[in-house]
Amino acid sequence: MPKPGLRPMLPDDVAILAAIFVASIEELAEEDYSQAQREAWAAAADDEESFGARLSGQLTLVATLQNSPVGFASLKGADHIDMLFVHPAAARQGVATSLCDALEKLATARGTPKLTVDASDTAHDLFKRRGYTDRQRSTITIGDEWLANTRMEKVLIAGANDNPDTRQ
Repeated sequence: MPKPGLRPMLPDDVAILAAIFVASIEELAEEDYSQAQREAWAAAADDEESFGARLSGQLTLVATLQNSPVGFASLKGADHIDMLFVHPAAARQGVATSLCDALEKLATARGTPKLTVDASDTAHDLFKRRGYTDRQRSTITIGDEWLANTRMEKVLIAGANDNPDTRQ
């Protein structure tokens, strides 16, 4: 199995990343969220211009297999993984792992003491295996739908939780 390539997002990637976002939600989140919840969630990509602006305003990495985009992840600010999506055809091939590894290395290199993520129920176990710990269970409203997620945290720099200024 070839290792995914990683690169920064380019403006021309927006349409394919929107398609990956929708396909990932529709297929990979099927066991965790209802059809109505998935439709409301995926609707965030309906306006490609605003979807692209959201990704462009963050550090967004694109994972490729054979030079084709198959997933992406974005870091909002210095310490929050905002999005992590992999096309269903590339699921369980190390794409999400490569993206998370890269974001964690970048954040560590920047001196970020810890990362947080609001993990969907679908992504929860991936982050748990990577050493993220549950902090708070919550729900968000998208349109008329309520979706559950879990705020998770991973300490990147030893002692980060010892400093009250780095706690949330």
